Amino acid sequence: MSCTSSFLADQAFLGNNIRVKPDCDALGALGDLGWYCIGAILWVLDYQLPHYVTALPEATLNSKGIILACNASLHWERETKTAATFYCSFLSHVSMDLTVCGSCGSLRLNDLAIPYRENMAFFRLSTGKGWTSGPEEVQVEAQLPQEALMVQEFAQLVKGIKSSGGSPDNKWPEISRKTQLVLDAVRRSIDIGCKPVYL
Repeated sequence: MSCTSSFLADQAFLGNNIRVKPDCDALGALGDLGWYCIGAILWVLDYQLPHYVTALPEATLNSKGIILACNASLHWERETKTAATFYCSFLSHVSMDLTVCGSCGSLRLNDLAIPYRENMAFFRLSTGKGWTSGPEEVQVEAQLPQEALMVQEFAQLVKGIKSSGGSPDNKWPEISRKTQLVLDAVRRSIDIGCKPVYL
């Protein structure tokens, strides 16, 4: 697996945005854009934590030690050996890509976090054998922008708890916790000279 999430920030952003200030969001691009990459990678593996994480050399930090760009690799050694890499950056042209290659096919998408079009997203799926079977383009249509759908979903969850006696969904706190564990391991690997950090 490979995932990227990046955009080219201007000087105003790099000097004043909360994402580059140690007292606001000390993880910078890793905490902002890396969250999407790690979340997508964990989603592919049904939120199974990696065995270990290694930051790749040459993370770019600002003068206050905030991550402006970094790479990392994640490794699973249980059951089937799997590896993933990701790159997140405030210093590169916009990219929101995810590629998953497996023994039965491959999946590629280019608008991981924010669809380029509000009413439709697409991905490419290859399941055939050999070079002659090209990827199938799969379109997913939406009646509303994803932000509106998220608010709608949240309202339905609250309504279910408030009026129907439902319970909060424990899935999202657990997904957030696992994503943060991996994120913290990447930061730790950067801090100790890009050595592996075991989870």
